[in-house]
Amino acid sequence: MKLNIVPASEGAQWVKQGIQTFFRQPLALSGLFFMFMAIVSVLSIVPFLGSLLALVILPACTLGLMAATREAVAGKFPMPSIMASAFRAGKAKMRSMLVLGVVYALGVLLVMGASALADGGQFARLYLLGGTITREMVMEPAFQSAMWVALILYTPLSMLFWHAPALVHWHDMPPVKSLFFSGVVCLRNFRAFLVFGLVWMVIFLLAGVMVTLLATVIGGPEIAGVAMFPAAMLMAAMFFTSIFFTYQASFETPEGSAP
Repeated sequence: MKLNIVPASEGAQWVKQGIQTFFRQPLALSGLFFMFMAIVSVLSIVPFLGSLLALVILPACTLGLMAATREAVAGKFPMPSIMASAFRAGKAKMRSMLVLGVVYALGVLLVMGASALADGGQFARLYLLGGTITREMVMEPAFQSAMWVALILYTPLSMLFWHAPALVHWHDMPPVKSLFFSGVVCLRNFRAFLVFGLVWMVIFLLAGVMVTLLATVIGGPEIAGVAMFPAAMLMAAMFFTSIFFTYQASFETPEGSAP
């Protein structure tokens, strides 16, 4: 396996490929994303261990969405069973994926624990257990500090796990090695990932403004609030579709292409 170093402009290309692929199979890819969200949401309502279980299966669910994108690129219709790809590839890969999930959950808990030092755990409880965000809460300096702490600490954690599920599943890497290579390739392609993130940020902002304006013209502010959630979910589905292309461009097999 070879790591690819790509130019910064490649980040915008990943976004373009993700959106184009999403519209090849919009029903399938949006449906699978909503299935992913439903699985995480159902697990999260289980008392005590629900949020932890949701974090543990997150790498496996991410792999499922990447596998679905791969199917769409090949011109196939991704079936719901593809979300279980991580658990249908043999005991060794399933064990490695679960190890990734446990490590990820522990990493998130450490990040939330650090953020709790800033606001007494208010942000961490909201993130892990859910709840309602109010304007007053967001305006509190302690809450804002906790958010910044969580964001800063979560960034390197995200880099370690960005490609790790794909490397475990398609390259037969052990968990620790997959985390290492994922972190290395994200650092070496940092400019491309920065462009990738900035382009998606602009797209999300523009989509939010357009939905708000259109819904307000049609039916008023209440309609805008109702329309924002499904619009945001569709945009998130496109974002997750684009993740596969960050992996595909960053790694080569000995034959010269990503699996």
